[in-house]
Amino acid sequence: MAYNDILTQNTTATTQQHRVLRNTYALLALSMVPTVLGALVGTSIGAALMVGSPIISLLLFLGVCFGLMYGIEKTKDSGWGVVLLLAFTFFMGLMMGPLLRHALGFSNGGTLIATAAGGTGIIFFTLAGIATTSKRDFSKMGSFLTIGVVLILVAAIANAFLHLPALTLAISTVAVLVFSALILVDIQRIVQGGETNYITATLAVYLDVYNIFVNLLQLLLAFGGERD
Repeated sequence: MAYNDILTQNTTATTQQHRVLRNTYALLALSMVPTVLGALVGTSIGAALMVGSPIISLLLFLGVCFGLMYGIEKTKDSGWGVVLLLAFTFFMGLMMGPLLRHALGFSNGGTLIATAAGGTGIIFFTLAGIATTSKRDFSKMGSFLTIGVVLILVAAIANAFLHLPALTLAISTVAVLVFSALILVDIQRIVQGGETNYITATLAVYLDVYNIFVNLLQLLLAFGGERD
């Protein structure tokens, strides 16, 4: 193969990677709109989101969540993928409502929510920058982190029965660390051309950011929440 052909292929691949990354960031920013709207609705209706019991609510949440993710994966090459992704982010914001309502019950709840949002932003932009520029291969952490996500999910389901505050804090701490590391993996996968669909890429990065925020807020409430 001629040198010029190789150069053209490399240039084309780099252009595609940049386009996927740019579209991912744009769609991620757009996804925050339905998330905020969902959170506002969820905060206003509060306990009405809890159906029957926390266990049933958790199972219902997981069912809808995985159902929407399956739909997004199946339609990722069409406009319906974007529609389902935005519906998914609205649903995730809605499910965040009870936590935000609980946070606002503290005298410094608004400050803690803002701190969690700011902290999440700092974590994301810092790690995304590292993933974009670093020569280190973060993909090796992928399998380990996937196991971590599964363990977090299993522990969360178990704690729906056990109601152990210490386990809740442990889950939140590990979740912040695991999903922060996943930002490195997911962003670098895009940069290196391992992910070529921006809808799928956005879903992965959105879940990282969402879980960091939720778990960081829970930690802040546990250690810094102030009652009137």
